[in-house]
Amino acid sequence: MAGFQGICEEMDITTLGRGGSDTTAVALAVALGADKCEIYSDVDGIYTTDPRVEPKARKLKDINYEEMLELATYGARVMHNRAVELGKVYNMPILVASSTRDVPGTLIHGGTEMVEQRNKVSGIAYDSDVAKVTVRGVPDRPGIAAALFGPLSDAGISVDTIVQNASVEKITDLTFTVARNDLDKAMRLMEPLAKQIGADEIVSDLSLAKVSIVGAGMQSGPGYAATMFRTLFDKGINIELITTSEIRITCIIDESKVTEAVRALHKAFELEEPD
Repeated sequence: MAGFQGICEEMDITTLGRGGSDTTAVALAVALGADKCEIYSDVDGIYTTDPRVEPKARKLKDINYEEMLELATYGARVMHNRAVELGKVYNMPILVASSTRDVPGTLIHGGTEMVEQRNKVSGIAYDSDVAKVTVRGVPDRPGIAAALFGPLSDAGISVDTIVQNASVEKITDLTFTVARNDLDKAMRLMEPLAKQIGADEIVSDLSLAKVSIVGAGMQSGPGYAATMFRTLFDKGINIELITTSEIRITCIIDESKVTEAVRALHKAFELEEPD
């Protein structure tokens, strides 16, 4: 059946968009009670990073749902994050393999059978679809954040990284990132809002990207953030913003430095070496 089609609430056939085939496959596997969902495409499996950027990228034998979800959300294009979410919720193992070559793929699963790995970082993700918005001179009082981000949510604009500077004399700067195709809409919404709350100005930047290190083992060991920041510093790459989760560290950097950053981090965390 067509993997990229579905039925909306009005019972009309609709196109699911990018990742629709992956998501449909996992949903069908769950509905049919399958033991595993196998997805065959033009890639051999999940790699430590994009092999087109880092030729020494290594294919992973397996990866857990949480790591794959972070990689998919923060730039890896091999699997759509919604498909991984479904797999995680229903504990459906997903095999990603090549449709043209008879080689082992990568199994995405719950992690209970995964052996202890020497390298706690599983992969490097990157994404150039980043635009930054900064509202300067924001009055630091209750309700300001809600007044700014509420309209963005109502407009269907997803906000990623959010950073608020320390308040000086009850004035602060508020910075956040959105997808590039949402920037114009976000700016049209934010400009009158900034005036309403008494902010000084609002500026934007399109020349940014994000690079992330992901690994479940990062929860139980120190030094990953320091290694990442030192590696970028040694390459002369400035960090604009930082955001983290339990198993991920993401830095917003200049778009022109993405390839250099990915290669440097891949080497720093020894991802080309077998576990």
